[in-house]
Amino acid sequence: MGRLEGKVAIVTGAARGIGAATARLFAREGARVLIADRRDDEGQAVVKEIKEENPGAAQYVHLDITSESEWQEAVGFGVQEFGGIDILVNNAGIIRIAPLVECSLEMFRKVLDTNLIGAFLGMKAVVESMKTRGGGSIVNFSSVQGFEGRYGMPAYTAAKYGIRGLTKTAAIELGPLGIRVNTLMPGPTKTTMTQRKGWTDADYDAAYGKYPLSRMAEASEIAQAVLFLASDESSFCTGADLAADGGVSVGKPRD
Repeated sequence: MGRLEGKVAIVTGAARGIGAATARLFAREGARVLIADRRDDEGQAVVKEIKEENPGAAQYVHLDITSESEWQEAVGFGVQEFGGIDILVNNAGIIRIAPLVECSLEMFRKVLDTNLIGAFLGMKAVVESMKTRGGGSIVNFSSVQGFEGRYGMPAYTAAKYGIRGLTKTAAIELGPLGIRVNTLMPGPTKTTMTQRKGWTDADYDAAYGKYPLSRMAEASEIAQAVLFLASDESSFCTGADLAADGGVSVGKPRD
């Protein structure tokens, strides 16, 4: 049996990157997965790929994670199609870079609405279904910027710190229902979102080569960490911060 046999999962931002890698891995481990995203064509492509291996393992739902009504519709669709929700992965997020004095209120709010409020709405939306099924696991994505500040990222850092606090409060409140809530802190990962215009492989090596593992992660590596938190293997873990960052957060890089 797979590590998620019989489970139903919602993965946000699953049309590409870490979300898509997570959805593929979950399906291989026995879960039925709801691919939630706003990129409809890319999301449907992930579903098609998964279904080629396991016809009943995936469905797509369009979801704007900042909309409470769309969250309710997405969860309702998951209950209708798969019978309930056992796992929520709040992976979807955006990065906007601008120093504090140049960061507009509109930009600041957009980042918080997506990265923090989206996770808040998702957790609220799945509680009733998870309660009905006797519990569940919620994995919220923070970042190494949830541990430390970074120049040019006031909004992103605020949101990722907020995710950690929100997770710990949710863990306290939802634990008696059998719902575990944990935070994953990925480090630099090779995805479309982290691509920098004009950068070569040498530029990436120079930027991340000073850290302990001296490289960026593959999306599939982060997905493995998500799988641990989603599965019963982490059955006594809640309110925790799991760093999968290649050592970025352990201290200052070597010279």
